[in-house]
Amino acid sequence: MSGGPPGSGKGTQSPIIKDEYCLCHLATGDMLRAAVAAKTPLGVKAKEAMDKGELVSDDLVIGIIDEAIKKPSCQKGFILDGFPRTVAQAEKLDEMLEKRGAKLDKVLNFKIDDAILEERITGRWIHPSSGRSYHSKFAPPKVPGVDDVTGEPLIQRKDDTAAVLKSRLEAFHQQTEPVFCVSIWLCMLGKIQNLFRITSNLHGIKALTFSFQQIKLND
Repeated sequence: MSGGPPGSGKGTQSPIIKDEYCLCHLATGDMLRAAVAAKTPLGVKAKEAMDKGELVSDDLVIGIIDEAIKKPSCQKGFILDGFPRTVAQAEKLDEMLEKRGAKLDKVLNFKIDDAILEERITGRWIHPSSGRSYHSKFAPPKVPGVDDVTGEPLIQRKDDTAAVLKSRLEAFHQQTEPVFCVSIWLCMLGKIQNLFRITSNLHGIKALTFSFQQIKLND
């Protein structure tokens, strides 16, 4: 599971980790949209909530994750991108995984000072269909506004503004940060400190993952 404040790099690193370790990349927003588009039973319920302007319930999100990890593409493992966001969600996720005889191997906490985030957020560009992230300063595409792989146009999210960031950070510190202090997850926690270069971050992630694998082997 990868987590951190908006703009911390989890969305950029998760697809890279997926390719490096042949994992399934599970971003809840993407999964919800896919379930709604496919009109699955859970997707229909999620659409009903969204059409009413309501938040999709934790149980629905957990159900969609449960469906996703049953797919053949997820049998070698998966990375949860930005979920859970609350302690309650973390507890429900653990319950679901326990029923399946599975568990999280690693919890990656992407650490970054709030003061640095505005520049990173406002310069961010996204390739919608793949989730690939770019930054106009730190990780620009080869051609401005165009995805390196497909040549398709990139977009900027409507909430990638300084004003929206402030409220999102307040929510993160109040609701999501405590997730990393849940006692059952502390032994799996690895911190990725604020590093600007994507390759440097990946080296840090690989080092944490390798050390964790060594610990498991030596237990």
